[in-house]
Amino acid sequence: MGWFDRLTGREKSAQKAKDRLRLVLIHDRADLTPGQLDALKDELIAVISRYIAIEPQSVEIQFSQHGREQFLVANIPLRPPARRRR
Repeated sequence: MGWFDRLTGREKSAQKAKDRLRLVLIHDRADLTPGQLDALKDELIAVISRYIAIEPQSVEIQFSQHGREQFLVANIPLRPPARRRR
């Protein structure tokens, strides 16, 4: 049945469901509401943008887990440096 599951996409949806559940559990363990996560993201953007030119609309904040350890992962794209004229 394994090849049939792969052909129909059942294997992919099972993995997606597992990933979603893992994400829900991580958020629950971190004890942050979606509103608090948004506030955290806004504050991180404000602080980092004071020192580095970033693309604030492209910032992604996520939680991940490896074993029993949890991580806050921030993907913060930097703006390309301005070219200097001589």
